[in-house]
Order: sequence, then C-alpha cells, then structure tokens
Amino acid sequence: MALDFPNSPSVNDSFNAGGKTWVYNGTKWVLLGVSLNQTVADGSITQAKLAADSVTSAKIAAGAVGTTDLAANAVTQAKLAANVSAVTVTTAANRGTDVPSPFTGQLVFLTDTKKIQVWDGTSWLNITLAPPETPTSLSATALSTTSVSIAFTPGGANGSPITNYKYALSTNSGSTYGAFTALDPADTTSPITISGLTQNTAYYIKLKAVNDMGDSVESAAVTVTTLNVVAVDYLVVAGGGGGGQGFYGGGGGAGGLRSTVTATGGGGVLETSLNASFNTNYAVAIGAGGAGSTSQSVLGSNGVASSFGTVSTVGGGGGHSRTSTTNGSTGGSSGGGSEPGVNGAIGAPTANQGFTGGGGVGYYGCGGGGAGAVGVNGTSGAVGGNGGAGVSTSITGSLVAYGGGGGGGGGNAPQSVGGSGGGGAGALNGGGNGAAGTANTGGGGGGGGGSVNDANGNGKTGGSGVVILRYLSVYTITIGAGLTGSTSTVGSDKVTTITAGSGNVSWA
Repeated sequence: MALDFPNSPSVNDSFNAGGKTWVYNGTKWVLLGVSLNQTVADGSITQAKLAADSVTSAKIAAGAVGTTDLAANAVTQAKLAANVSAVTVTTAANRGTDVPSPFTGQLVFLTDTKKIQVWDGTSWLNITLAPPETPTSLSATALSTTSVSIAFTPGGANGSPITNYKYALSTNSGSTYGAFTALDPADTTSPITISGLTQNTAYYIKLKAVNDMGDSVESAAVTVTTLNVVAVDYLVVAGGGGGGQGFYGGGGGAGGLRSTVTATGGGGVLETSLNASFNTNYAVAIGAGGAGSTSQSVLGSNGVASSFGTVSTVGGGGGHSRTSTTNGSTGGSSGGGSEPGVNGAIGAPTANQGFTGGGGVGYYGCGGGGAGAVGVNGTSGAVGGNGGAGVSTSITGSLVAYGGGGGGGGGNAPQSVGGSGGGGAGALNGGGNGAAGTANTGGGGGGGGGSVNDANGNGKTGGSGVVILRYLSVYTITIGAGLTGSTSTVGSDKVTTITAGSGNVSWA
C-alpha cells in the first residue's frame, strides 16, 4: 500500500498509517521508535540469508575489515572458491607452525630462501628456481707458496645449475673478510684452486655457490697457510773408483757417496735437506766411475764427483800388481791394495764426506773399501777380498745399496774366485777380470785376477753416481737441459732420480 505523507510538514509533525507512526525530522519522515544508528544483531546475517555475490567490494568501505576483525584461521580453504589456493609468507623454520595441516595444492612462500613450495599431499616440493644451497664440509690444502686447494661438499642447485664459486679471504683470523671474488676461469667441481696468495700466510676462506638465480649463503670458514720453501731431501752419490790390474791380483776400487745417510743395512736416515726457493736454479752434476787399471804400473783411477749444492765424496781407485808397494789411491774411501802385507788406506768419516774404508791384506788381491764399510782381506793365494757393502737407503721408496766397494782380483791358484762387488776370478792360465761397478749406485770396479803365467786381468770401471731428490708431491720440478732423469710418486712425496749429465733443476 502506498503512503501519502502530508505536504509541507513542520518539524515533529506526526503521521499515522497502517498502525505505525512516522515523524517528520525536518528533512524526511522516519518511523517512530527505530534508531538510525542501531546495529545488526550478531549472527542475524548468515550465508544462507545472502544471495550469491550480494556482498561485493563496492559495498565494503576501504579498511572496514582488518586482520583484527578476523579470528585466527577464520579464512580457510573451505570458505574460498575451489580455484583459490592460500599463500603463506614464512620462513623454512616456521613453516610447520604457520601451516600445520596443509592441503594438497597449498602454497607457501619462504622468505629466507626466496622459494615457493607446494604441498603434494606428502611433502613440500620446490616449484620455482632459487640460488643454490651453501657448500659444506670445507677442507684446505696448501699447494705452493701462492695457491691452495679447497675441497667441499656442494649444496643443492635448486633448479638452476651451479655455474661457479666465489671466495672471500681473511688474513686476521676471520675478523674481517674481503669481498667475494668469482673464480676465473669458472670452476664448478670440488676441489677448487685459489691462486695469487702470499707466501707463508695464514688464510681464513669462505665460499659461495653461484647459479643464474644468484649466490648461496656463505659457507663456514676453513683455514690454511701457504707454503714457505720447498723442503728437499737429497742423496748424492759420486762415481766409484776403478779396480787395479792383477799380478797376481789387483785391488778393487772403493765406492763413492756423500754422507747424507747414516745407517747401513736398510732404512738410511737423511742427515741434510735443502730449503729450495721457487723458480731458482740449482746445479746438478752426475759423476762417472773411475777407470780400471790396464797396466801393472798404473793404479785404478778415482771416481768423479756428483753434486747438488755441494760436492760428494768420490770412490778411490784400486791398487795394481803385487810387485808394487803402492796402496789403492784415496778418494773419499781408498781402494784396496795388492801387495801382501799392505793395506789400502782406511780413512775416517768426516762431515759431508763419504765414509772411508781400505782394502784388506791379500795374497794376492784385496777388496776395495766400500762407502761405510772396510774391504775384507783376501785369502792367501786364492780368493780376492770382498768390497765393502756400502750404504742402504730408502729415499727412493725401496732399499738400494749405494757406494759398495769392488772385490779384489783372484790370486795365483787354480779356480780362484774374486770377492763380491766385482771381484775377478783367477785362472791357471789367464787373468780373471772383475766386474764393473753398477751404474748409478757409485760402486767400485773389481780388480783383475792374476795367474802363474803372468797373464793379468784388467781392473774394471767403477759405477757412475746418482742424485736423488725427494719433496712433497704438490710441487713440480723442472729438469733442465743436459740432464737425464725421471720423477715418480711415492706416497705423498715425489722422487726425482737424475742419472746422467750436468745442468740445473728448479721448482714451481
């Protein structure tokens, strides 16, 4: 029913219709008894009373509904349309608290790692690219005076391959670090090498992994000190002495050695080592063995020195025939004499020289002195004396006897035999020749054997010397022109053996 209000009413005029009273307030007719500011009772407006889309953003004033107006968890997936998925801003540590019961398809944005993850009904899966995870388990090894190696366990790539690593350095025990520097050229494989460092300096080092999305969080620090000089153990063996000619049996030559080993019979202990500088030349020379005597009036000659920083002690030449009273010549160790009742000279060990030893009395024929052992006397009329045993050392990784003496020649009797180390076998109608010293061990040459028919065996040449260098395997040695040698790896060391020539070596 339409209401027909009076025209031109005055303030507070009333109008009755249909059992209700309206009052004119000066602007409009209002129903008596209803306040304009009256609120809607709680719960009086329900979802069932609202038509679809009846509440729109246009009907809600800006800021009218704030977070303080909503109860915790008041907005749930059940109250959202089926195609809407909630996004939670959180950190990985708080994810379980912020989203205690995720639904399949639930999304979370992790503010600490900049990842968006989705719950697949069982676990959270990354669905966006992100910077890589941090490398862990760092360990460092000094490679040289200016470079180190860093091994590590890579972190996850997070959907974009790792393209490089960056490092930051501290030289004040980790108090402060320089800027992170990318490896150049790029390297993505553990271990990496960091170069351009300062000699004998302690560094604290951190790493970051890099991919197309950015850098990882920096790693924990690892510490390492660059190397100061190359510590080089060395063994220098000179050439051994040549043996004497026999009548009735010549003396064997003595072996040569530099006394960088002190033990005999195995496991020599190095007395000296060199603190070698990088990119500096060090002279090396390999000494030849002395020549064996081919004349009753000439002694076997001494060996030739080898060198590495200092000259080694050479082996002495062996004595000649029985008619001479001359002993074997003296090098670092004397060769054997040949006259009955005459010893080769027995020298004494001195600093930085080979141990010396003389040949024993023979009839006819005496052993040469070995480096570290005295030659043994020959048996009268039959057997030449043995040479000294020399010195064994494990600098090469296996035991080798260096500087052994040459055996004396056989005496004037049928079936005579020479001593060990190169002794010649005597014979009734011909001289037995001693064997030459072994190359690169500095052994002495054997003496020649004698016979009743005055046929004399010639003395043999002593063995050539050798220089052996041992150092950490992280270094690289350059063997210069004029030298013949090779390098092998023995455990954590490298061993360079130089067998001939003269020239320079250097390390880098």
